Amino acid sequence: MTAVIFCVALLYSSVGHGGASGYLAALGVAGVAPAVMRPTALMLNVLVTGMSTFRFARAGHLRWATFWPFAITSVPFAFLGGRMSLPGVWYKALLGAVLVCSAIRMLMKTAIGAPEATQRVPVAPAMACGGALGMLSGLTGVGGGIFLSPLLLFLRWTEMRQTAATSAAFILVNSLSGLAGRFAEGGGLSWPVLPWIVAAGIGGAIGSRLGSRKLATATIRKLLAGVLLLGGLMLIRDAIRGSASSSRAVAQSN
Repeated sequence: MTAVIFCVALLYSSVGHGGASGYLAALGVAGVAPAVMRPTALMLNVLVTGMSTFRFARAGHLRWATFWPFAITSVPFAFLGGRMSLPGVWYKALLGAVLVCSAIRMLMKTAIGAPEATQRVPVAPAMACGGALGMLSGLTGVGGGIFLSPLLLFLRWTEMRQTAATSAAFILVNSLSGLAGRFAEGGGLSWPVLPWIVAAGIGGAIGSRLGSRKLATATIRKLLAGVLLLGGLMLIRDAIRGSASSSRAVAQSN
């Protein structure tokens, strides 16, 4: 698991993401309880995106005018989502759908390339999108940037490295807010989380440096899309099996 966390952090940080969807896929397949999965993924997200935000901002790619309309509404909704809990079966089904959707969007982003921005970010729509993504972030433990990135690119609001910078900062603030909401509800972490922190920190440091200055991201996005698709389908499969088992248990009790 530690090696997987390292690889996920390395690959995701190179495109300005924290890796939560990858961590969740790995933790879900490994059978980690949903109550532990979310805070763990959010905590690792904070570490990795903190490094990415610093690297991309230092390289001159972070634009405050693009970032703040999304962030101002996403933070309170991420906190609210972090305080909510879903039954295990529904949590896995929702998370699996999120991961499959993320894979498809990442493949689409790769196909269209990285167009240059042609217009300013409209404040009102950006705030509405930020609130929705913040709720999803807190509810699922995914930082939201994996949806924000294709949105920025599809609407031609930012070019690729600006997108990565904005996503990293967006994921950072939402992960912090979602983590606070999770802890407010009594959620916690579980060992062996320390080796995961070290692995994510090393992977994030390497990936964010490569992504902010050197690395082409098209091939990495394709690989990540495959990982997300596989993990999402496996979680959906587990949710279906869990739902079927519950149905049989109810039928037998009656």
